[in-house]
Amino acid sequence: MVEFPIGLTVAGTDPTGGAGILADLKAMHSRGVFGMAAVTSLTAQNTLGVQDVYNVPADFIDKELNSIFSDEVPHAMKTGMVAEADMMTVIADYIRKYNIPYVMDPVMIATSGDRLMTDASMSTLIDTLIPLATIVTPNLHEAEAITNMTIQTEEDIHRALKIFTDDMGAESVIIKGGHLSGDATDYLYDGINISTLTAARIDTDQTHGTGCTFSAVLTAELAKGRTIDEAFKTSKAYITNAIQNSPGIGKGSGPVNHFSYKGE
Repeated sequence: MVEFPIGLTVAGTDPTGGAGILADLKAMHSRGVFGMAAVTSLTAQNTLGVQDVYNVPADFIDKELNSIFSDEVPHAMKTGMVAEADMMTVIADYIRKYNIPYVMDPVMIATSGDRLMTDASMSTLIDTLIPLATIVTPNLHEAEAITNMTIQTEEDIHRALKIFTDDMGAESVIIKGGHLSGDATDYLYDGINISTLTAARIDTDQTHGTGCTFSAVLTAELAKGRTIDEAFKTSKAYITNAIQNSPGIGKGSGPVNHFSYKGE
């Protein structure tokens, strides 16, 4: 019997290592979790932007996932960049079959502003993946796109949170409020209660891969058997520390530090 917690990321690549599966695996390993990965898309990108994208055919993603799950079932999984509807359908089949904790990071737009998901995939994401999610982790822009509403106030965030759970069927949702003014506050709604975690805003553009990293830490903590609330607290502390200690790599929006957080 395997005692080592295992986390799976199903997402795209970033050859410079700051986002996507490479960031996810660094985050999982730093939290003491063995990371596995299935690649959905190959990107040519760096801290300055996304230069090109090649989407892996859905039938090959199915083969990747079958190789993983037929050999060793992970204890939790996440998705990041899933650009096309047929990819989502394949991934959903595995989530339903194995029923492990699932974190959905709805990656639509890179930190650089480049779009990473087709418009046609949005309805499939809402109908297929969100209802299966243990936690959905949109930033403000992603939450606006999914809920089709403008989010400018805390009241707006509360309305959006409830759309994800009450209308779309997610078990819980964390809306990351980093794009609002003031301190950086994240909002968790578990279908019953709304809770918040706040950290002082860090004046930096070194935020490449923050969404990937945050959701990967959530996945790692769930793989260990932590509660959603415990995973939320650890992920918030981790990403705040990682931004504070960013290594300054690249000429643009650089990555966070996946090795600086030493908390429990």
